[in-house]
Amino acid sequence: MTRIAIVGVAGRMGRTLVSAVNQDDGVTLAGGIVEPGSSLAGADIGELAGTGKNGVAAVDSLDAIKDAFDVLIDFTAPKVTLANLAFCAEHGKAIVIGTTGMNDDEIEELDRYRDRVPMVFAPNMSVGVNLTLKLLETAAKALGDEGYDIEVIEAHHRHKVDAPSGTAIKMGEVVADSLNRTLKEHGVFERVGQCGPRTDKEIGFATVRAGDIVGEHTVMFATEGERIEITHKASSRMTFARGAVRAARWVATQQAGRFDMQDVLGLNEA
Repeated sequence: MTRIAIVGVAGRMGRTLVSAVNQDDGVTLAGGIVEPGSSLAGADIGELAGTGKNGVAAVDSLDAIKDAFDVLIDFTAPKVTLANLAFCAEHGKAIVIGTTGMNDDEIEELDRYRDRVPMVFAPNMSVGVNLTLKLLETAAKALGDEGYDIEVIEAHHRHKVDAPSGTAIKMGEVVADSLNRTLKEHGVFERVGQCGPRTDKEIGFATVRAGDIVGEHTVMFATEGERIEITHKASSRMTFARGAVRAARWVATQQAGRFDMQDVLGLNEA
């Protein structure tokens, strides 16, 4: 039985993760972390999540539960995640990272732990999104160099702090890699004023932030006479939480390395 601890257990995603763990017979909830000094430390995690009392108290440091869990799930912020990754390396724990918005330096720092920690790092834990990535790879190879313009459109709730979303970036990277392009050279993240016509090889991004949209992503392949759109829409955070729990079960059996959801689902072997 894989023992899971969750960071940010009092937040929206943390509460959803608690529910997902409770629904999975292959794992058990071993701990939940709140912010240091939080008045919620000591509260029952199940009551915080609204799932009913489960007898596990929230703590405000990983050190307090270092012997209680096997895998940490972290959907927080880059600096918090990197500190937690260092803790997992020191104490022999695995980690599932759903944190987005990391810059190049932070990803480089994360990569330094690939030989010390079994980790799943993915911008989106949804099974559906990761199947969509495989579809995008196929579509890009068939269409991208045949006169089709490529645009990535994403929409999220008004509270999301990074843009474009990590999932949109990943979709763009999959398309770019399939066409031997790079987002650094061909990604267009802003069009304002007299920006001129699009170039043949650019991959455009558009971002929407509004209301309570959980997450919507569309990649458009458009040419004269037709348009192909591959879309994924999430209506609940539970889809991400269930994927993260599935990743936790999988990574608990792995040696040190950096993996993604394609590995968890066996899609990299396809």
